[in-house]
Amino acid sequence: MSRHWSNPDCLIPSRHVFGVDQTLKSSYLLFSITVIFISGCGQSDTPAESADSSQSAHPQSAQPHSGPPHSGPPQSSAATISIDALRTHIKELSSDRYGGRAPGSEGEILTLEYLQKSFRKAGLKPGNGNSYTQQVPLTSVEVTNKPVLRFSGSDNHDLQLSYPDQQVVWSRQQITSAAIKDSQMVFVGYGINAPERGWNDYEGVDVEGKTVVMLVNDPGYATQDEKLFNGNAMTYYGRWDYKFDEAARQGASAAIIIHDTKPAAYPWTTVSSSWTGPQFDMVRQDKGSNLALVEGWITYDSALTLFNKAGLDLATLYETARKPGFKPVDINLTASVSLNNEINTVNSNNVAALVPGSEYPEEIFIFMAHWDHIGTDPEIEGDGIYNGALDNATGTAGLLEIARVVGSLKPSRSILFLALTAEEQGLLGSAFYAANPLYPLRNTVGGLNMDGLNNFGPTHDITVIGLGMSELDDYLEHQARLENRVLKPDAEAEKGYFYRSDHFELAKLGVPMLYPNSGYDHTEKGTAYGLQMSEEFTANHYHRPSDQYDDSWDLSGAVQDLEIYLQTGLEVANSRSWPQWHDGTEFKAIRDRQRQAAE
Repeated sequence: MSRHWSNPDCLIPSRHVFGVDQTLKSSYLLFSITVIFISGCGQSDTPAESADSSQSAHPQSAQPHSGPPHSGPPQSSAATISIDALRTHIKELSSDRYGGRAPGSEGEILTLEYLQKSFRKAGLKPGNGNSYTQQVPLTSVEVTNKPVLRFSGSDNHDLQLSYPDQQVVWSRQQITSAAIKDSQMVFVGYGINAPERGWNDYEGVDVEGKTVVMLVNDPGYATQDEKLFNGNAMTYYGRWDYKFDEAARQGASAAIIIHDTKPAAYPWTTVSSSWTGPQFDMVRQDKGSNLALVEGWITYDSALTLFNKAGLDLATLYETARKPGFKPVDINLTASVSLNNEINTVNSNNVAALVPGSEYPEEIFIFMAHWDHIGTDPEIEGDGIYNGALDNATGTAGLLEIARVVGSLKPSRSILFLALTAEEQGLLGSAFYAANPLYPLRNTVGGLNMDGLNNFGPTHDITVIGLGMSELDDYLEHQARLENRVLKPDAEAEKGYFYRSDHFELAKLGVPMLYPNSGYDHTEKGTAYGLQMSEEFTANHYHRPSDQYDDSWDLSGAVQDLEIYLQTGLEVANSRSWPQWHDGTEFKAIRDRQRQAAE
C-alpha cells in the first residue's frame, strides 16, 4: 500500500490478541486513574467535553489563516531529532516482549509503561488532568466456530464456501450467536446511496431482511472518469465500513463484499488475517442491534462461482454497476450461515501528554500516532507475533522524539501528544477521543498524524495524503521548502488512504489534520527504488509477523521527515492563525460552524 502504513481499507479489525483475565484487568487500574466516558466523568485541570456546541470558545484574538504562514517568536533548543533514540524506541516497542501490542493484552501494559516513562523523562505534563491515560472501553466479538457460508438455489445443489479460505464472515452485533437462514440475495452494485451525487444503488428495491452483495471501491475508480465521484481517488463511499453501514441503514440482514485485490488495495491474506479473531468495537448500549446481523467478504473466484450458479455473468455486472442509472439485480439464490461468538469487554487506553502553551494554553495543536498493533496468533506454528515494527512502532517512536524536543520549548499554544489505541481495530481510540476530547475540538487548531515512517533513506519529496484539503499544507510546504524538499500528492489516491488512519476521526468532526508520509524519490536511487520498497513491504510484511525491526533500516530519511513535522507543528503553535479546510472539502462546513460559535 505504497509507503502508507495504515490499515488495509481504512479500518481493519484486529487479528489475534491476548485475552484479558482478572489479573490484567486489575493491572489496568494502575494506568486508568482517570476514566473518561461518553457520559462525561470529570477530571481535574481540563475537563473532557463533547464535540458539540458546549465546547468553550476561542480567544477573540485568534484569526483565520490567510496568505503565507507566519509564526511567532522563533523557538530555539539544543535538542534535535536523534536517530539513535528513534532506533531505540522502535526496537523496544516492536520487540517480542510486547507480543504485538494488542489492546487489552499484557503488551498494552508494557506499552503504557514505556510511553508514560518517556513522556515524563521529556518533561511533559499529564494530558488528562493528573493522568497520562484516557480509558477507552471496548467490546470484542470473536467467532468461535468455523462458519460455512451456504448458497442455495432451485437445483438442490448448495454452494458452500469454507472459512477463511473462501469467505470470512462475522457479526458486529455484540451477541453470542447470529444466523441468517435462506435469506434472499440482491446484487446492489457498489452499495452506495449518495443523493448529492445523484447515485443510489438501492433505488427501487427493498432489501429489508435480505442479503446484499456488493463491489469494493467506487464507480469513479472503476471508470477512471474524473467527473464520476472523485475519479481515480477513492471517496468515503468506496470504503468497506461505509458499505456495511449503508446496508444496515437499508435494513439488510447480511452484507457481503466481493474481494478484488486491485480496487481493495490489499490481497485476500489481509482479509483472512485481519477479520478473524477478536473484532473490537466501541461498547454499544444497544449491542449493535441497528447493524446488519452478518457482514463479510468472499473471494473473487468464489463470487464467479456464485454468480454462475445464479445464471448471471459477474463481468457484465461489474460493467453495469459502474454506470449511472444502475438497478439492483435479484440473484435468485438464498444465503445461510450461523455464527457462535465469544463476547469480552476490555478497557484499553489512549496516552496523552501535554506541553502547555506559554500565551494561549487553551488552544491546542496535536501530534498523534497509534501505539497498537494486532497481537499474537497462537495458531501459527513458530513465530506468531505480529510485531508491527514499521506499522506503527516507527510512528510512535517519532511521536516520542518530537515530544522530547518540544518538551524543552515554550510554544505559544499548547501541544498535545496523543498515542492512540485500537487503530488497527477500526480507529477506535481516535474515535473515542473525538467523541470525548480532553480539550475541546473547537479549541484544537489542527493536528498531524504519523502512521509509519521512512525506513529506506532520504527522499526529495514528502507524500501528503489529502494534499490540497486544508491550509495546514501551507505550513508543511513552508518547512519542506526550507530543506529543499517538495510536497507530492498521494500517488495511490485510489486506495483512499486519507480515510484510513486516526486523523480521519478528528477531521470528520471539523479539525484540520495533516497526514504526511515518506516520499518515494530517494535522493540517490530515485523514485523507482522508493516504489519498489513500498511494494515489497505491502506484499511480504504488511500485517504479518515479518513486520519486524531490522538493523539494516536506514532511518536518516525518517529523521529528516520528523524535523519537518516538528517545525510545522511549532509554526502553527506559535502563530495566531486558525488554518481552515478549503472550499469543497466535506469537513469545511462543520469547522465553519465551530469557529462561528467560538466568536
